Amino acid sequence: MYYSMYGHVEKLAQEIKKGAASVEGVDGFVFGFPRRFGIMPAQFKAFLDSTEGLWRTQQLAGKHAEIFYSTGSQGGGQETTALTAITQLVHHGMIFVPIGYTFGAGIFEMENVKSGSPYGAETYAGDGSRQPSQLELDQAFNQGKYLASITKKLKNEQAL
Repeated sequence: MYYSMYGHVEKLAQEIKKGAASVEGVDGFVFGFPRRFGIMPAQFKAFLDSTEGLWRTQQLAGKHAEIFYSTGSQGGGQETTALTAITQLVHHGMIFVPIGYTFGAGIFEMENVKSGSPYGAETYAGDGSRQPSQLELDQAFNQGKYLASITKKLKNEQAL
């Protein structure tokens, strides 16, 4: 589920979906949104606020979830956005699955402009004219595949 203003988050969402589809037989939630002043935008917060019925009955408890986002600048509140978004998942009883450093060397890339963190894939949108780099798209694919593999592993362990 995502909210995309300029299409950047949508492009990451497509790659995450491809990554998740590369692992068969699993489900999970990935929430994406642009960053506004170091937190999720009001539009996405309103969507989450509308899930009160799911919260009240804890229908999402135990479900695996990740987040991803875009930002306008390198100082756009990457960690504060992630940390404040996680509270939404916690109240639903969801299990936050950070990607950590599973992207390997790509997370440490310093030669090209790129975004991304151990909290989730991301891209720099700037004024909207910059598009996600291949490295950012690759990290998004990795995120989807990682969530699906963790979900599948836990699903298989529960079946034992």
